[in-house]
Amino acid sequence: MSSNKDDKLNLEQQKYKDFAQQREPKRPLLLNCLKAFIVGGSICAFGQILQFMYIKHFHFTEKNAGDPTAATLIIISILLTGFGVYDDVAQWAGAGSAVPITGFANTISSAAIEHRSEGYVLGVGGNMFKIAGPVIVYGVFSAFVVSIIKMLLKYLGGM
Repeated sequence: MSSNKDDKLNLEQQKYKDFAQQREPKRPLLLNCLKAFIVGGSICAFGQILQFMYIKHFHFTEKNAGDPTAATLIIISILLTGFGVYDDVAQWAGAGSAVPITGFANTISSAAIEHRSEGYVLGVGGNMFKIAGPVIVYGVFSAFVVSIIKMLLKYLGGM
C-alpha cells in the first residue's frame, strides 16, 4: 500500500492492516525463483533440442528452423492446456511457465476452452482475442517504433 493511502487510514484500519500483515504467510522467494528458472529453462532447452532436430533430421537451415520449432512449441502448449497439464505446471512453476511463446499459447487456448459454451464467434473468438489483442497491438506498435528509430539512426549515419 502506498504511503498516501496509509495516511488516510484511521486507527482501527491501521491496526487491522498490521494484524493482517503479521499473519500473512511468508512466500519462499528463493524456492519460487528456482522453480521458475528450472521450468522456464527446461522449456527453452526443449525448444533448442527441437530446433537441432529440425536442422539435423529435416535439413532446415539454422535460420529457417525457428518457424517449425515455434509452431511445435505452440501445438504442444495448446495440447497440454487442453489436457489440463499446463495449468498444473504453471501452478507449480509460477512465472517460469510464462515463456513468451508457450505462455501466450496457453493464455489464448485456455480462454478459448473456457468460453466455448458461449459459441464459436462471440465466445471463443471474442474472448480469445480480448486477451491476445493487447499483446498483439503492443508487439506490432513496438516493432513499428523500433523500426522508425532504426531508420532514423541509419539515415543520420549510425548503424
